Amino acid sequence: MPQPVPTSSSRRVPLSRERVLLAAVAVADAQGYDALTIRSLATHLGVQPMALYYHVANKAAILDGILDLVFAEIEIPSREGEWRTEMAHRAQSARSALGRHPWAIVLLQSGTAPGPATLRHHDAVIGTLRGAGFSVAETAHAFALLDSYIYGFALSEAALPINGPRTVAEVAAAMVAKNPLDDYPHLAEFSMEHIMQPGYDFGSEFEFGLELILDGLARTIGEAGSSLSRR
Repeated sequence: MPQPVPTSSSRRVPLSRERVLLAAVAVADAQGYDALTIRSLATHLGVQPMALYYHVANKAAILDGILDLVFAEIEIPSREGEWRTEMAHRAQSARSALGRHPWAIVLLQSGTAPGPATLRHHDAVIGTLRGAGFSVAETAHAFALLDSYIYGFALSEAALPINGPRTVAEVAAAMVAKNPLDDYPHLAEFSMEHIMQPGYDFGSEFEFGLELILDGLARTIGEAGSSLSRR
């Protein structure tokens, strides 16, 4: 006797918290977190909105959950490695994750219920800096400085009207054509001799700034009698 063909409803993957949160990331990636609502998420999953409340309490819980998923994508530094290398890898990994999920840039520090991946990440960063010789106060300064730079750079990348080196010259040329550059000689020099040169990529500036920050932090723990209080 032939077996019945499964219907779409019988083949439907059951809802779970993980599936709901992964779908929420997909919605936020495609439309931004402002478009992420219980209704839009239910539509994306093909379920009724009430079905989601078995897995997430409200939108705040969804945001906390998807922020934890973003932190889970960021490389965790190890106390076993050299601290500068570990911090550099972590910074590059965070920038890459925020490039994939630009909606998360302004939300990373706003969560009131951090998940396990977030807590592991913060603990590893603090532990790596403390293991390198930073005092508690210096660790706080270093952590804030690094995150301000990483998040700020990621925000700039997300906002710029260019997408890698291919579009730089095109966008810059259009801007130059609309303005009398004789009135802005320094901007003209900067644009012509740097921005509009073949292969220029704003993203390459990240490494330069990161190295300056790491050099400065290295001096903090390398110089005797640091002006920062040590505990």
